[in-house]
Amino acid sequence: MNDLVHVSEKLAPADVLLESREKGEFVLRSAQPLQAYARCTGEWLERWAREAPERTFLAERRNGGWSGLSYREVRKRVGCLAQGLLELDIPAGRPVLMLSDVDIDQALLSLAALHVGIPVATVSVAYSRNTAGGCSKLKAIIEVLEPAVIFVSDGDAYYRAVELVKPNCLVVAARNAQEIESALPLPMLYKDESPAVMEAFGRVTGDTPARYLMTSGSTGEPKAVVNTHRMLCANQQAIAQCWPFLETCEVVVLDWLPWSHTFGANHNFNLVLRNGGTLYIDDGRPIPGQIERTVENIKAVKPTLFFNVPRGYEALLPYLERDEALARALFGRLELLFYAAAALPSSTWERLMACAGRVRKEPLFFSSEWGATETSPVLTNVHYPIDRPGNIGLPVPGIEIKFVPSGDKQEMRVRGPSVFSHYLNNLSKTAEAFDDEGFYKIGDAGRLVDPDHPEKGILFDGRVTEDFKLTTGTWVSVGVLRPKLVSALAPYASDCVICGHDQDVIGALIYPTPALRELAGEAGKRMTVDELAQQPEVRLALCAGLQALAKECPASSQHAVRLLVLDSPPSLEAGEITDKGYINQRTALSLRADVVKRLYAESLDPAVILLAEAYGETV
Repeated sequence: MNDLVHVSEKLAPADVLLESREKGEFVLRSAQPLQAYARCTGEWLERWAREAPERTFLAERRNGGWSGLSYREVRKRVGCLAQGLLELDIPAGRPVLMLSDVDIDQALLSLAALHVGIPVATVSVAYSRNTAGGCSKLKAIIEVLEPAVIFVSDGDAYYRAVELVKPNCLVVAARNAQEIESALPLPMLYKDESPAVMEAFGRVTGDTPARYLMTSGSTGEPKAVVNTHRMLCANQQAIAQCWPFLETCEVVVLDWLPWSHTFGANHNFNLVLRNGGTLYIDDGRPIPGQIERTVENIKAVKPTLFFNVPRGYEALLPYLERDEALARALFGRLELLFYAAAALPSSTWERLMACAGRVRKEPLFFSSEWGATETSPVLTNVHYPIDRPGNIGLPVPGIEIKFVPSGDKQEMRVRGPSVFSHYLNNLSKTAEAFDDEGFYKIGDAGRLVDPDHPEKGILFDGRVTEDFKLTTGTWVSVGVLRPKLVSALAPYASDCVICGHDQDVIGALIYPTPALRELAGEAGKRMTVDELAQQPEVRLALCAGLQALAKECPASSQHAVRLLVLDSPPSLEAGEITDKGYINQRTALSLRADVVKRLYAESLDPAVILLAEAYGETV
């Protein structure tokens, strides 16, 4: 109990108001009113440049060490870049488009544009790197955004993409500008700041567009979500009211998450800036060959807040479990461990908590939130102790969540000052996005942990659009089943794709971890996945996972009965996985259609592993 009190005293109380409606609908809202917030994001930079001018704001790895800029230095450079942007006389509403990985140059140019009311648009680097396809997605995005300026960090790395899309605008390159025809070197955009910068800053209002973000995981036409300064500032104020310790603790964040998504840009970057913290840009990634850099960076930075996606934690866990120095560096002074963007398997939660428990005495506050690109992003926040994943918290101040019966689920719809009002130049998609009360139809389902005690929070209940029916007429909740299956198969599956539409049983395609190959010994490193799946040790381990889930969840809609091991990791370029690290179910099923056919073929493929094997049945 004392441990829970210690954590709870740093957090807002779990108070919520419930309004019952007809036909099974109800609305949840925070009991806390949303307090006053900044007029624009630039007010945060102005504040900390005055109040903590020498504190490091941004740092990145250069020449083997960390290179950082203080708030004073950032503000000075932002002013000079803002002057350069103003002298370009950019038409209202046309953005500066960022094509590159996260770095300080991109941060400075973004902050400069925001400071004087020019919107920023950042797209996934995967669209620039997939030059074999002619950069078709990037072309479509540029047609929607109509940028006034395109920024690339390195002309040598991005010249081919620029050559293919043939943008009708200025290109600015931080390095090797000579590789791109007519590109402007970034240093030439720096001008002496004049009074025009602060005059433009004064004209920025809450309605001024701040960011255009492309809808994550879109499989149809690209849509640009308009994020205004009001949305971003209101959202950070709501977060701060849920986690009041942010305003008193030393905020030190190490983060790799891309700024092409709302998690990395609007949530993490803005949280650091709003609270006067320090952001260390992690040049590692949660993939083999790059996770080692993240390990090195954690040891150097020793963050106080740590944000990641479930896939990132899965990649990091083996290192945390065998390296106590790393565990101490991550957990030693941590105020908050956080996951979002996808469901977290219970096994991952338990392993992380065990690692933390070995190196710290105070309880670890492990939290999560729920939101979307259209909501800038936070709608719910966990600001009370929880003992397992799945609880997405309570509505943050200012947000209303309407629960609408949808089949055997409750669809969640949202409204509030941090919810968008429209897609850029797309009236039809905008109209489809809202109901007749102005609630945004986000497409997710949720249910109360305890209907008699709504203050205990909301459980995420999957994507309404991802769910499907078996031929038996039973609905399968993909978002609920996927993390349960990954947890049951731990540590042998990093993720999975749930199958079964128009079938009578659920199947799964799994992305294997190195641990699965280790079951087959040294020879396992050289086997194809089909050969691997036919090894007795491998089949036994995966069958045991299928059996464990079937015992825990015996209903036919809640466990898989057959699976296949995939021979390649999820493709970022093809959209099978987003650059935040979660699986796009619909795209994965399309790309792996031939494997799904093998999974359900009438003549049993020898690589298919069946739940029936766990019971010794003949198949």
